[in-house]
Amino acid sequence: MSISPVSSLNLPSLVGPSGWSRLPSAVQSRFAPGHADTLYRGHMNLHCSGMGRCFALLARVLGSPLTPARAAGVPTTVKVFARGNGVVWERRFDHGVGTVRSTKEVGADGALQERTDGGLTMSLAVFEERGALVLESRRYFLAWGRLRIPVPAFLSPGVCRVEHRDLGAGQFRFTLSMRHPLLGETFSQTGVFADLVSADSQRHHHEHDFSFDLGAGVDGCFR
Repeated sequence: MSISPVSSLNLPSLVGPSGWSRLPSAVQSRFAPGHADTLYRGHMNLHCSGMGRCFALLARVLGSPLTPARAAGVPTTVKVFARGNGVVWERRFDHGVGTVRSTKEVGADGALQERTDGGLTMSLAVFEERGALVLESRRYFLAWGRLRIPVPAFLSPGVCRVEHRDLGAGQFRFTLSMRHPLLGETFSQTGVFADLVSADSQRHHHEHDFSFDLGAGVDGCFR
């Protein structure tokens, strides 16, 4: 894990003090300004409709952050790191599914946006809802240099909603859904991930318990 800090992207200020205070401390730590580059590992269930798959394939030329795969229990690694004034979220799916990547940054209007390497961009609202951090798309556009080209809603994969919900014990659930105004749900993805630091701490804790039991004599046993 790198110790280089991520960019100055300040999600607490975008969420607002009231909403941020309602988030669990673990969520606040994962999204705090200036936190270290991070790796998360887990498994994801991936689903898309027929039209969703078409959207994903067509958007590949723009560095689509979506996969056309349909699979369950896919081992997934998420790498979070700074690039320029934004934070890159890179998801690598095993079993040949591939890698998708996008950058979260603050746009010229002061709002949060998420951009692919090819310039496909979503303006996002970010807020707290029932203890979860939620990001929800408001509009799509193509960003090439200073040029901004709006993408009509019917040509997009739909409203994107991402939820980050803490599960305790160093784990969280990531859920993504996209719903088109005419075609209904086009994408549905969900998975549980572990903080690597927490996972390592738990492993060391179990190793300590194991060594203690070995030294407990004939009355010792595995718990």
